[in-house]
Amino acid sequence: MRILLPAFALLAWVVVIGLGGPFFGRISEVVESSQSSFLPETAESTQVSNRADDFVEDPFVPGVAVMQRDGGLTEDDRDWAENLSESLVDAGLAEETASPPVESEDGKALQVFVPMNENTYDEQVSDLRTEMQDTAPEGLNTYVTGPAGFATELAEGFAGIDGILLLVALAVVFVILVIVYRSPLLPVIVLITAMAALCAAIIVVYLTAQAGLIQIDGQVQGILFILVVGAATDYCLLYTARYREALREDRSKATATRTAIRGTIEPVLASGSTVIAGLLCLLFSDLGSTKALGPAAATGIAFSMLAALTFLPAVLYVLGRAGFWPSRPKYDPNRPDAVRVVDPGGVDGLPTVTGKGLWAGIGRFVARRFRVVWIVATIALVAMAAFAPTLQASGLKQSETLIGDSPASDGQDALSAHFPGGTGSPITVIAPDGTQDQVAERAEELEVTDSVAVTANDSPSGSLPLGTAAEEQAQQFQGAPDGANPFAGVEPTVSDGDVQIQITTTVAPDADEAQEAVTQLRTELKDVDSSIIVGGETASSMDTQAASIHDRNLIIPIILVVVTIILMLLLRSVLAPVLLIILTVISFASALGVSALLFNHVFNFPGSDASVPLYAFVFLVALGIDYNIFLMSRVREESLEHGTRAGILRGLVLTGGVITSAGVVLAATFAALAVIPIVFMVQLAFIVAFGVLLDALLVRSLLVPALTYDMGRIIWWPFHRRIDR
Repeated sequence: MRILLPAFALLAWVVVIGLGGPFFGRISEVVESSQSSFLPETAESTQVSNRADDFVEDPFVPGVAVMQRDGGLTEDDRDWAENLSESLVDAGLAEETASPPVESEDGKALQVFVPMNENTYDEQVSDLRTEMQDTAPEGLNTYVTGPAGFATELAEGFAGIDGILLLVALAVVFVILVIVYRSPLLPVIVLITAMAALCAAIIVVYLTAQAGLIQIDGQVQGILFILVVGAATDYCLLYTARYREALREDRSKATATRTAIRGTIEPVLASGSTVIAGLLCLLFSDLGSTKALGPAAATGIAFSMLAALTFLPAVLYVLGRAGFWPSRPKYDPNRPDAVRVVDPGGVDGLPTVTGKGLWAGIGRFVARRFRVVWIVATIALVAMAAFAPTLQASGLKQSETLIGDSPASDGQDALSAHFPGGTGSPITVIAPDGTQDQVAERAEELEVTDSVAVTANDSPSGSLPLGTAAEEQAQQFQGAPDGANPFAGVEPTVSDGDVQIQITTTVAPDADEAQEAVTQLRTELKDVDSSIIVGGETASSMDTQAASIHDRNLIIPIILVVVTIILMLLLRSVLAPVLLIILTVISFASALGVSALLFNHVFNFPGSDASVPLYAFVFLVALGIDYNIFLMSRVREESLEHGTRAGILRGLVLTGGVITSAGVVLAATFAALAVIPIVFMVQLAFIVAFGVLLDALLVRSLLVPALTYDMGRIIWWPFHRRIDR
């Protein structure tokens, strides 16, 4: 029976690994990249996006090809652009006929509107860029921009998630584990455990997304990978520390395994349950991507716990002491124990630690200077937290989301320099048929409006001009022979009594002026008809930021309440959980403060996405509280036997090495997110990595032990009388 359970556990996980391996390559099949697809259904931009296909015969993603020559265009440039435009469909570079080249008024640039396939636009953008660079006349600068260009670059930024990101994370963790364990074998076992958990999580997340129950993007995918590797490794560290300790106290590896599991299962389940509960609070989000992260990441944490409590114990049971080679733990129940002796030699006769070792020394320091330690540590945290309000988390422009070169941004700059900046990314209005002239009138009152048109499938250009452009067209063809006017007899496309109006702006779609125009239109067009809705790329970005701010203000308090309740149940106390939550929140604010200083004055980031504080809070509070759970659950265990102050010191010294190692591992895995060249991922990587280290090295190692030591058994209030001292 002893061998059957480990054998069954190993067999089950081998099957999971075998099934999950192929899903690493398939998960990208269910990754969404459209920003509007993650917005709430109530957002105006979502409603506009949902109806976009009603007004066109063949849905497409807009792309804009831009050609620029500083000294002025040549005839060769114009001829080449004309030939390119005519050949795009045949070459598979456009979904339908592209527009003829349009020359700028200054004669230095050309633009071609290129409709691209909704499913393969990324390939078309890449191929078109290559084609233009290879065939363009010498000296002519070429770009592909517009929604298709930016979306392609964002997808390329996330392309390394299932490759380089995972490899970097595993390599970093392996190096740290080799240093921690001084063993080449145990790190491999731990990483295999983490990968087993990740395989199981990927299977479930893939099937859930494929069934349409959740929507995931590259952001969710990357965080899932990192979270599972980091959390599973942390839980493995806790188990291996207990197992090593048990092997030194018992000859039998079976008895040692049972002892280690009993000592590990409560803190791991408590920690994992807290993280899962915090993550599931993301289901209250208005954004589909944030909402999906909750169940996806919670699934990863659940399998991390399961793998650490089944697969790892089974492997180590089979290997026994050999699993720790060459530093095999020897059976020695009478060995000197650095924390076994605690005597009243501290301040005012309070307990202190006797023994050797780093953590024994830290325990003595805390016992000797407990009040100074927690006061100084708190002041340091508050000083760092004072800079948290300077974090510029009001959102990023589309052109600012990537780190490094961005051909789409360069193309947008060239487009804005010679043409209306909103070309290819107009503000889109859906209004009742018959109100289009009134809409055009209001739109032309805006300073940034270049042109207004209504969608018309029968038109050669796919639209009919409105407002001033319509008047100019009428004058142009006045008195012309029949058939000369290409728009004669063409009517707007009507769907369910509505028409689609597109307002091209003179500024780029991510410019502040474009956002102000959307806000003004949404207010003023309600006077024309209350059913009018305003969307487009600019509106989608605005609605995303608004939803992120709403999520931040709603979900953070919910997480605090949920985590506090769980801690109260775990620690059988009211005061201790409240203090731990307060300290964790201060630590989070400190991480934001330091990050704000570096982001603003060292890295010179243009700002931060509005969702960065929420994501950072989820991981730093849900994961950061882990270390306090590991510590305080052991402290309570020791306090019941030795008293609170002695229990605090014993808990600190016994868990010091493993919790610090766990913190370093988790910080390193999150730091690996920085290999993804997207501002959101790099900023999240730094905030979480720094915050985890701050929690593990300062808050958990010094501040919490010193403060609780100073307070004594009152920390367990209102159940403090159950503990003798």
